Amino acid sequence: MNIFWALVIFSLVVIIHEFGHYIFARKGGITVNEFSLGMGPRLFSFDAAGTKWSVKLLPIGGSCMMEGEDEASDDEGAFANKSVWVRIWTVFGGPLFNFILAFVLSLFVIGSVGVDKSNIVSVTNGYPAEQAGLRAGDVITKINGTNINIGREVSSYFVFHPLSDENVKIEVKRGDEKLSFDVKPQEKERFYLGFGYNPGDGEAVIDSVTEDGALKAAGAKAGDVITAVNGTAISSGNALNNYFTENPLDGKETKITLKRAETGNIEEISVTPKSAGSSYTLGMVSNTAREKVGIGGTLYYALNETKYVVVTTVESLKMMVTGRVKAKDIAGPVGIVNMIGNSYEQSKNEGIMVILLSMASISILISANLGVMNLLPIPALDGGRLVFLIIEAVRGKPIDPDKEGKVHFAGFVLLMILMVVILFNDILRIIG
Repeated sequence: MNIFWALVIFSLVVIIHEFGHYIFARKGGITVNEFSLGMGPRLFSFDAAGTKWSVKLLPIGGSCMMEGEDEASDDEGAFANKSVWVRIWTVFGGPLFNFILAFVLSLFVIGSVGVDKSNIVSVTNGYPAEQAGLRAGDVITKINGTNINIGREVSSYFVFHPLSDENVKIEVKRGDEKLSFDVKPQEKERFYLGFGYNPGDGEAVIDSVTEDGALKAAGAKAGDVITAVNGTAISSGNALNNYFTENPLDGKETKITLKRAETGNIEEISVTPKSAGSSYTLGMVSNTAREKVGIGGTLYYALNETKYVVVTTVESLKMMVTGRVKAKDIAGPVGIVNMIGNSYEQSKNEGIMVILLSMASISILISANLGVMNLLPIPALDGGRLVFLIIEAVRGKPIDPDKEGKVHFAGFVLLMILMVVILFNDILRIIG
């Protein structure tokens, strides 16, 4: 089933992308010779609306093949014979439809389970947030001038803009009041147990344990489920995240109750966190729980959900370019399939609706990512082609097709090399 869902998601995202190209091509009068579902040998096809519609052997992705897209053609409907703006919209149509798909799936998810509003759940006594005057129940609207609409934007903001000794301006709504607070982060010694988990609504499943971590030394393994910490019941990854935010590790012995992956047995282990040096904190917990918001709210928050995923993708790319994220940490197709599989395993016992919501959430992420990545100004990608088309629009004539073709070919070769490196890292990460 893991492979099944991976194929469904990858195919959906790619086919919608290609359908975006198709819609704008047809609207601009470009002849679309073939639109195919899948890759490889053709299983069957039929002709409709001047296009051959094909289903191919390998159920992976699809393609939209336009007349004169990659070769010279005298056909009136050839891609190269249309105005530069028709070609720009046709190329842009693929990424645009990926963003539309992300929005539609966001409507489904938020309409079904609601949205995580950006209210503060708790503030820790004696910590900067409490001292500045922030209260539980305040709804965060801005952080340092950046608009905040959903709860995850609070945590992601501090991932991309780590706390330092500089003040943080937090704007909130408290009832009908709009308030602003300058919060001075406090430096505290940080401790860690050495494990990763999914901070979602499902069980707090341990995704990974580090070799030098306290949890591994105590016998915990990937796949084990954390059900309690120091006697406090943990019902989900979100609950675990909230617990550690409200009760920061301090180097004292911590008792963790596990449901073993291999046997289902319940065991309690004692671990002593290790020091990871010091870091800055505000001492507040933002909301992760979802609540229903009605039809108007669903539309509003679906737009913000799409924006959140797009912005997160762009900020992650910035981190990669600046060296804050290493190439070995980037997931490729194998890593994404593994992520889909983990998500399915965590939700399969909750019923088909939970599975669909889980797969839809991953599809939102992948579709928005594909849209952003394809708009990067890299040869062989839609963004690279758009660069050449925009240059043509500005200078009034196209760049020599042979030269453009060589640039795109070089870009394609580099992309293939990058994919091999990422694939290799994926495999090492999984077997390691």
